[in-house]
Amino acid sequence: MKLTVYGGRHLFGEITVDGAKNAALPLLAATLLTDDDVLLENVPDVGDVRTMIALLESVGKRVRALSPGVLSVRTERDLTGAPPDSLVRRLRASFLLLGPLMARVGASQLPLPGGCPIGVRPVDLHLKGLKALGAQLESVGPFWHAHAGSLHPAEIHLDYPSVGATEQIMMTAALIPGRTVISNPAQDPEVHDLARLLIKMGAGIMIEPGRLQIEGAARLQGTTHTVIPDRITAGTFLIAGAIAGGDVTVHCQPLHLEALLSKLDELGIIVQEHVESVRVVSDGPGSFSGGRVEARPYPGFPTDLQPQMMALLSVARGASVVKETVWESRFAHATELARMGAQIRLEGPTALIEGVAQLSGTEVHATDVRAGAALTLAGIAAAGTTIVLDRDGHIGRGHRDLAGELNRLGAAIISEEEQTLEEKKEVASTEIR
Repeated sequence: MKLTVYGGRHLFGEITVDGAKNAALPLLAATLLTDDDVLLENVPDVGDVRTMIALLESVGKRVRALSPGVLSVRTERDLTGAPPDSLVRRLRASFLLLGPLMARVGASQLPLPGGCPIGVRPVDLHLKGLKALGAQLESVGPFWHAHAGSLHPAEIHLDYPSVGATEQIMMTAALIPGRTVISNPAQDPEVHDLARLLIKMGAGIMIEPGRLQIEGAARLQGTTHTVIPDRITAGTFLIAGAIAGGDVTVHCQPLHLEALLSKLDELGIIVQEHVESVRVVSDGPGSFSGGRVEARPYPGFPTDLQPQMMALLSVARGASVVKETVWESRFAHATELARMGAQIRLEGPTALIEGVAQLSGTEVHATDVRAGAALTLAGIAAAGTTIVLDRDGHIGRGHRDLAGELNRLGAAIISEEEQTLEEKKEVASTEIR
C-alpha cells in the first residue's frame, strides 16, 4: 500500500471514531467462553479484527456480520484447540486464545504471536498466570501447549501490568468456579471493557485499585455488548489537528485520553473537553512549545500514541524529550521522520528532539501501525509531497480508512487504490476518444 500526502493543508471539522481495535480483539476472544450467541456492536472493520474473526472461525465459531460494525458470534461445530499457525503469526492478540480454548476443550496449542515489529513480545506473564490457575504448560519448538489438568482459582501477582496477561487470566478464570485475584493488573479502558462483557456473560468481576477479582462460573452465557470508542484513533486525529493547524472536534471518550489531553494543553495547544468529544485548535507547526513525553502503562501516556506525538514535537518550538518504557524497539519512525528533516537523536530508549520550522515531503516507510499514522500526520504538515510506503499493510491493520477520514477534515491524501482507479479511468477515457 502507498499513500501520497500533499502537505500544507489545515484541518477543520468533526469526526466520530470507530470502536477500539484493542478492545474488540479480546472481546472476540472471549466469545470462545460460551456456545451461546454473543452480539458485538461497534466493531471496527480493520485488518487485525478480520484476522481474529478468521481465527475464531478456524476453531469452530461462526461469525456473521448483521450490519456494518455488528457481529454475531456463536459456536457452529465442536471447538478445536489448535488454530492455524499462518493466522496466529499475523496477530499479537492471537495468544489470547490459549487460555479460553484450554478452558473450553481441555487443551490448546499456539505458536508465539506475530504483529508489529516494535520489540520482543514475552509471554511469560501469560504463562505464569495460566500455570497459577492449574494449567499444565509445555514448550515444543515454537509452540506452547496448554492442558487444563485441574484448573482452580488463584491469587496472581503480575510483576508488570501487562494488558495481554491481564486479559488472558481474566478470561480463563471466568470459567473456573471460585475467586481469582490479580494484583497489579493492567487498568486500561480496554481491560475494563472486557470485564464488562464477562460480567454480562455471567462472571463476577470487581475492579479495585491495584486489584481485579474474578468470580468464575462453570458456564457462561451469550449477551450483547458495545465496543468502546478507540482512544488511540481519537488521539491520532487530535494530534493531526494540532500538527496541521486548524479546528478539529473528535467524538470519543475524553476520560480515556487524559494523559494526551493534559500533554497537549501543556504544550500550549487549545484543548476543549466536553462530555463525549474533544476539540483541538492550533495554528500548526511552530505555534506550540516542546515538552517531555514518557510512554508508560495506563493511565500514563499511551505507547500507541508515542510515534504520533514524536511527529508533533518535531515541529514544536525548542527542545523535547520522548522516552519509551513499554516497547524497546518503538523508535523506527524516528529515522523516517529524520528523512523529512526532523532533528532527532536517539539515546537508548530516549529520543532527543530539536524542533524545526517545517518538515519536507519525501519517501518514508511505515514500519508498524502507529508509525504509519505518525508519518501520515507529518506529511500533512510538511512542505511538498510525502510518499508513505506501507508494503506490509500495517496502517490498515489499525485504521479502517485513515486517508479517507483525514481527507474529510481537509487533508489531501491519495491512496494507491485511488491512484490505480484514476489511472484505469484515464486509460478508458483515452480508448473511448
